[in-house]
Amino acid sequence: MRKLSSFLLIFALSILAACGNSEDKKQSTSSNPKSVLTMSWVKDIGQVNPHMYAPNELFAQAMLYDPLVSYGEDGKIQPALATSWVMATDGKSYTFTLRDDVMYSDGSKLTAENVKRNIDTVVENSAAHSWLEVVAVIDNVEIVDERQVKINLKEPYYPFLQELSLIRPLRMLADSGFPASGTTKDGIAKPIGSGPWILTDYQQDSFAEFTRNENYWGEKPKLKKVIVKIIPDAQARMMALEKGDIDLIFGSGQLAPAEYQALQKTGKYQTMISEPSSTRILSFNTTYGVTQDKNVRLALQHAFDRQTMIDYVLNGLEQEAYTLFAPGFPFSDIKLEHYTYNIEKATQILEEAGWVLESGATFRTKNGQTLTLVIPYNSGDQVHKTIFEYLQSAWREIGVEVQLIGEEDQLFKMRSKTGQYNIIMNDTWGVPYDPHMYIRTMIGDKQIGYYAQKGLAVSEQLTANIAKVIRSTDEGQRRALYESIFQTIHEEAIFMPLSYRTNYLVANNALANLSFSMQQYEVPLKNFEVK
Repeated sequence: MRKLSSFLLIFALSILAACGNSEDKKQSTSSNPKSVLTMSWVKDIGQVNPHMYAPNELFAQAMLYDPLVSYGEDGKIQPALATSWVMATDGKSYTFTLRDDVMYSDGSKLTAENVKRNIDTVVENSAAHSWLEVVAVIDNVEIVDERQVKINLKEPYYPFLQELSLIRPLRMLADSGFPASGTTKDGIAKPIGSGPWILTDYQQDSFAEFTRNENYWGEKPKLKKVIVKIIPDAQARMMALEKGDIDLIFGSGQLAPAEYQALQKTGKYQTMISEPSSTRILSFNTTYGVTQDKNVRLALQHAFDRQTMIDYVLNGLEQEAYTLFAPGFPFSDIKLEHYTYNIEKATQILEEAGWVLESGATFRTKNGQTLTLVIPYNSGDQVHKTIFEYLQSAWREIGVEVQLIGEEDQLFKMRSKTGQYNIIMNDTWGVPYDPHMYIRTMIGDKQIGYYAQKGLAVSEQLTANIAKVIRSTDEGQRRALYESIFQTIHEEAIFMPLSYRTNYLVANNALANLSFSMQQYEVPLKNFEVK
């Protein structure tokens, strides 16, 4: 542990030195006029297609587009574009009554026909949404009248309303936003939504300007404009905040914990940390290389000191996690025996499994194969990078070689879909996704969870239970199935919970009413204001 502790100390000191406050520097204030907020983001917002995924950024999609229903702070489903809804007694259809005061940013009105068109284009492109059960269970959409739509399901599905509240893919695009082909799988003509913001200026990989939608049907934003500057480098983001070029850095992926605390210690900024919003998890690929060996997965579980990582890498900003979902999430109370930190046990497991550390060697081998882990990560995520650097040092002490591959977002996503890795960071998604949607990814082809279970001898039974639990309408049956699923996941050691993730922000003192959203991928800019 001496080498590991030295690494952590040097890392923390280097961050603090880079970001330390100089007493002779004046407090920075934004150069932006009143009611305009400028924030940084790691990558370009994309085309902002409400019905598709990367490179479309979630926070931007949430700014422009509205769902039929929303997820409330108490977990209850609340009205959004729909004022009310009625579920059929058999649970196989929902009739929604639409607001009559909703106008898209091009001046057109929301209608039942437009809602049907949006849902139909998503369902017709179901292959792109294989991870999302709500798309698979929609049978068809009927227009009842100009303000009522009826969504018919192939079978009852208990999280139906929850999944309608997601940021994507079932939010509404104006008719003028559809491409000439008529299907948004080909892209969109322009980002025309009914949300609180309008995209009024944009330069790819440089900036995006959002202006308040004066015709918004709900409570209007207090800000007039939000300018998003694309700044991929963490140090550059911090310098931009220091110089007053930006007002806000939002989201734990934009700053390493030590960087956040360095800015906090200057005393010049507002800093905030959210409640636990999701779980940081390592996912083991059971179809690739050495992690096909259960003994390797078990040994790595015991060779991980969560508290040391949290203290030195996450700087105490998160809580250690032994369960897939944070306390308070549905079914998070299911009890499982924890994998405790025990280097001797980890070494014993590897030795008994034939992974030998030859005299003078640095890494273990078995039948001529080196115990090497290929771990890719998104080079734009500072937290993931530092966690993996910690693990690289920690697992080296038991003779495991870790090859870290930092890649830009699209290359990283492609690698994750093709399964070319041993371990990958796979944070859960928080509300309203967990637990059912995270578990659902384990039976979605080319999803991260799919590669975690695919190589198991019990894969067939596990996937059958997952398919059953997401369709079950009986609470008792769901709990029994979740208990079985979680027990299998634990025994096979295919996931390693690290910590319960929090979100954080750093802002200059000109901003007020700062907060976090229930959905961790949404920035609640509608509530922010400039003093």
